[in-house]
Amino acid sequence: MEIKVRKAKREDLGTILKLVVELAVFEKEPEAVTATIGDYEKAWDSGLIDCIVATDDEKIVGTALFYDTFSTWKGKMLYLEDFVVNENYRSKGIGKMIYDRLFAEAEERGSILVKWQVLDWNEGAVRFYEREGATIEKEWWNVKKYL
Repeated sequence: MEIKVRKAKREDLGTILKLVVELAVFEKEPEAVTATIGDYEKAWDSGLIDCIVATDDEKIVGTALFYDTFSTWKGKMLYLEDFVVNENYRSKGIGKMIYDRLFAEAEERGSILVKWQVLDWNEGAVRFYEREGATIEKEWWNVKKYL
């Protein structure tokens, strides 16, 4: 296994959408994903979304989908919409590789924090984020880490 992490390309969007569906299944809401590949392409083409992917021999096995946004209290930030590693590739350090690249991207963009959400029952993710120094606001279950 030789994992590489890179910025996504437009042609990766179909696989990214499949990973998002995989995440929805994990979160017990597979029917909640109604966005189409056309929606993804339109968002990509307009610059609304961006992604990082992890590959194993050119096969995409994980992704982080994110976008720039603005906090009225803090300023420019990056919002992490979805972060998923294929089930067969979990617990191999791939999530950490994507996570680290995401924060490097946020710094390159001049963001002062990254914000996202985590389900309260996803104990593995909560432990990972806490280990990485993120702040988990449990009353809202919003997550942020200042850069």
